[in-house]
Amino acid sequence: MIEVRGLTKRYGAEKAVDGISFDVEHGEILGFLGPNGAGKTTTMKVITCYLPPTEGSVLVDGLDVTRDALAVRRRIGYLPEHTPLYGEMTVFDYLTFVADVRGIPGPEIPRRIGVMAEVCGLGEVLAKRIETLSKGYRQRVGIAQAIIHDPPILILDEPTSGLDPNQIAEIRDLIRSLGKEKTVILSTHILSEVEASCDRVLIINRGRLVADGAPSELQAHAVGGQRIRFGVQAANGAVEEVLARWGRARILDRETDGDGSVLFDLLSETSDDLRPELFHLAVDQGWVLTELHHRQIDLEDVFRRLTTEAAPA
Repeated sequence: MIEVRGLTKRYGAEKAVDGISFDVEHGEILGFLGPNGAGKTTTMKVITCYLPPTEGSVLVDGLDVTRDALAVRRRIGYLPEHTPLYGEMTVFDYLTFVADVRGIPGPEIPRRIGVMAEVCGLGEVLAKRIETLSKGYRQRVGIAQAIIHDPPILILDEPTSGLDPNQIAEIRDLIRSLGKEKTVILSTHILSEVEASCDRVLIINRGRLVADGAPSELQAHAVGGQRIRFGVQAANGAVEEVLARWGRARILDRETDGDGSVLFDLLSETSDDLRPELFHLAVDQGWVLTELHHRQIDLEDVFRRLTTEAAPA
C-alpha cells in the first residue's frame, strides 16, 4: 500500500530525512518510532502530501505523492499530533463539515456520521461542543475525522499523547479494531503500545532507518547482551563510581528503594552471565546484596541502543 524509496527531505542544509526506504503492506499496523527530531513527522507529512520530498519517491496505493497528490489524499486518513478541531462546533456539525470537505454526498453524510459514532464511541457526545470534551473524546473525534471518508490507509501521529491509562487503552483498542480493515502507520513514544498493537516496527534515528522488523524479531536481535537488576546497600555510597570502573555493563536506570537499597538496571553487550562477577564485586566492596537477577530485554532496550549510537546499525 505504501512504497518509500530513497526518501530525503532537506530544510536548507539540514537533512531531516536521509535516504530511507520501506514498504507497508495492506492490512499491516506499522509502529513508527524514533526520538524527538528523528524525522518521523516529516516522513508522515511527505506520505500525506503536506510536504514534497527533496529526493526519492513515495507511492501510496500505486500513486505518486508528487504527481497525484489529490488522489493520494483521498486514500489517506491523517491524524496529526495536534488534532485539528474547531472547539466551538458540536461534534455532529464538525463531522458534517469534514464530510462535506471530503466530498461525501449530502444524503450520505448522516449515515457516515452514524457509523463514526458507533466505531469511535461518540454517540453520547454528538450534540456537545468539542471544547467541552475530555482529551480522550477529542482524540476520538480526531480519529473520526480521519476515517469518515473510509480511506484504506490511516496515519496517526502520537494518537495517545497526553491521555490517561484508561483513555490510552480505549484508543489502543480502537486502533487494533481499525487495523483489521485498514493499513495503519502509528507514531508513538509509548513502546508498550507498539508491542501491544503493531505487527511491525520501524525505528528511525537522525533521519535514517536503523531497524525494521516485528517487535519479537527486534528483541531477538538484541539477546546478544543482557539486562540485569542489581541492588545493594552501600555505606560508602560510591556504587556508581565502582560500576563505572568495573566497566562490564552500562547503567540504564537508578533508583532508591524504601529500605535504603540502591537499585540499578544494567545493560551489557556480552552474552556472558555477569551475575557471579557482580556478586563478588559486592562482596569485595562490603555491600549488602539485596537484588541480583536477569531482566528480559524489551523493545525499550532495543530502542535505546539504536537511538543512542552515533551511527545507524
